[in-house]
Amino acid sequence: MTDEHLLPGLSAPQGTAAQPVSNLSWLPRHELTANTWNPNRQARPEYRLLAVSILENGWTQPIAARPLGDGLEIVDGFHRWKVAENDAVAALTGGLVPVVPLPETDPALARLATIRHNRARGVHHVLGMADIIIDLLGMNMSAAEIGTRLGMDAEEVTRLADRGNMRARHGHGGFGEGWVPG
Repeated sequence: MTDEHLLPGLSAPQGTAAQPVSNLSWLPRHELTANTWNPNRQARPEYRLLAVSILENGWTQPIAARPLGDGLEIVDGFHRWKVAENDAVAALTGGLVPVVPLPETDPALARLATIRHNRARGVHHVLGMADIIIDLLGMNMSAAEIGTRLGMDAEEVTRLADRGNMRARHGHGGFGEGWVPG
């Protein structure tokens, strides 16, 4: 990817010491809470596969979480956090999970981070994605900005924002019989 494809004004901290991963901590699982917007779903076979992966290879990826109130809210790593309640997985680390604390961030930026982390790795549940797009639009983020920041074209943003409600938005005069066989 060349620089002209990057958004102007992006400003992650500079230097290795300032990177969130440099602040990895092992924390009790119960100190983290799930977020309410994650559109990523994991089928039972993949859940088992994740458990096997951790049991065989150990923890290779931390959970990313943001400060929220007196605790931490998961931005990325819900399924790793969830599988950590498995007795065998918990026994590996005495019930601790690896956590990378993200800087304090607003709800819109947290949702964007969740989607970017998930899209880089897997498949999304469409209705969950639609709910987040609707949330972001409700947070006064433009469809163009959402598209740019999540790597979506305008039609994808529109379809997700529509969430199957095209008839209500565009069928005010009713639909014609143009597609009905004669």
